[in-house]
Amino acid sequence: MNRIQSTLTKEHKLLSIYFTAGFPELDDTVSVLKQLQDTGVDMIELGLPFSDPLADGPTIQESSTQALKNGMTTDTLFDQLKDVRKHIHVPLIIMGYFNPIMQYGVERFCKRCQETGIDGLIIPDLPVDVYHEQYQSLFQDYGLLNMFLITPQTPDERIRFIDKVSEGFIYMVSSAATTGAQSSFGNVQEDYFKRIESMQLNAKLLVGFGISNAETYQAATAHSKGAIIGSAFIKHLKTHGSDSVAEFVTQIR
Repeated sequence: MNRIQSTLTKEHKLLSIYFTAGFPELDDTVSVLKQLQDTGVDMIELGLPFSDPLADGPTIQESSTQALKNGMTTDTLFDQLKDVRKHIHVPLIIMGYFNPIMQYGVERFCKRCQETGIDGLIIPDLPVDVYHEQYQSLFQDYGLLNMFLITPQTPDERIRFIDKVSEGFIYMVSSAATTGAQSSFGNVQEDYFKRIESMQLNAKLLVGFGISNAETYQAATAHSKGAIIGSAFIKHLKTHGSDSVAEFVTQIR
């Protein structure tokens, strides 16, 4: 069983943390991974920096720009991760855009993921039907799960198809906006969470976008298996440095 699938069977609510590989400094990636694991985070998403991250808000965009300036590349990330499974046991997911993956070579990318112990991918601009028709068998050959995003505007029929194709979790975007931290959720978002929960999908749901503190984490996980925090954590890294991971995580749950 894939590490993601195994983690999704745990009884407690999950916390997944996203950060941009190579930020704040190029060589911070593995150190941040270790600290996150030590604090009890359930899954970790590594952002692969890209020059045109359309789904990301300003905080993640800035971290991506800085990581690229630091010298982060796809090969550099895989080189940093080559021995990571000697001490990192939680699921690792690479979140990135399809253009750099295509430029790298999709099968070559999947092979490097397998070699370094990556468990899954989140590729916001890879449509589920294209994935299902052209890439799913390839991803499966390399033991990779691909997670898809849904938003409040995603039609029920498409959500059902995503659920049918999914082998991991479904990333439930809290709003139609780009990524970014919020202090609380409103009634519209609460109704959306309840509506998706009522569909009784087979795949577990993790809520992302706008989660920044214990209040929003609890609100998001009330109707889902877990929550994903990105922008708020990156802001914390920018302000307090890469040795302050525990300080952030312990205030969430």
